[in-house]
Amino acid sequence: MAGDPVAFGEATRFAPSPTGLLHLGHAFSALTAAAHGRFHLRIEDIDRERCRPHYEAAIFQDLAWLGLDWPQPVMRQSDRLPAYQAALARLAPLTYPCRCRRADIRAALSAPQEGALPAGPDGLIYPGTCRHRRHEEAEPDDVIRLDTARAFAALKIDRIAFRDAAILPGEDHVLSADEFAQGIGDVILARRGMGASYHLAVVVDDAAQGITLVTRGKDLFDATYIHVLLQRLLDLPTPRYLHHRLIRNEAGKRLAKRDDARAIRHYREAGATPADIRRMIGL
Repeated sequence: MAGDPVAFGEATRFAPSPTGLLHLGHAFSALTAAAHGRFHLRIEDIDRERCRPHYEAAIFQDLAWLGLDWPQPVMRQSDRLPAYQAALARLAPLTYPCRCRRADIRAALSAPQEGALPAGPDGLIYPGTCRHRRHEEAEPDDVIRLDTARAFAALKIDRIAFRDAAILPGEDHVLSADEFAQGIGDVILARRGMGASYHLAVVVDDAAQGITLVTRGKDLFDATYIHVLLQRLLDLPTPRYLHHRLIRNEAGKRLAKRDDARAIRHYREAGATPADIRRMIGL
């Protein structure tokens, strides 16, 4: 099983979305990936409503300024819809169309109970309202969800596991089928207007690029169970994983793209050097 100490020579990647300027957290993630092997860049631009060409140009400029380079041409999600559709077609027996909006899910979850609603790496835990629907009943605005119970049954397994090179290296991180259903639920594989979800696209793209080590923040740790399950269902290799620490602000909150004051571009314009950025993020 993956999870042995990582060594230089892995195929790694950094996969930002061009929906804002890269910040210090992105610098840490990109440099961490590059430190472990052959660095690949991927542009996750499947959300065409939010992605902007000038943000994509800024990604290239900021990463090059940090001293990184990558193979050409750069992979873009917007060019890979046929690959995602092929994966969806293969998973069709284990999926179903869902017409529920967030308000519907929230109402269904809150009806008999009080307090915080159950949420996981894919948002609110879907209660299965549309699980009975067939693909012949699909409507244009439906999303496509994975039937978690059928997925585990198809694989004839009762748990999913992976190892992490940064968190308890050498030990399996395990989630049973019941824990997956309760803590993650029936995840979305195709979103409205996009053709795929992050979870499906990242699995298909990592395999296509031959990625052997995925380095990303701890905030995506639980999503890895989803990705390993999809890899098993699609007969794709499972790369090794390294979930690194997050870069946080003075209040302890992790950085987001709306934190423009910490954008790499602003530090560059203020006269900072790549070495300054490395010191700021603890490298």
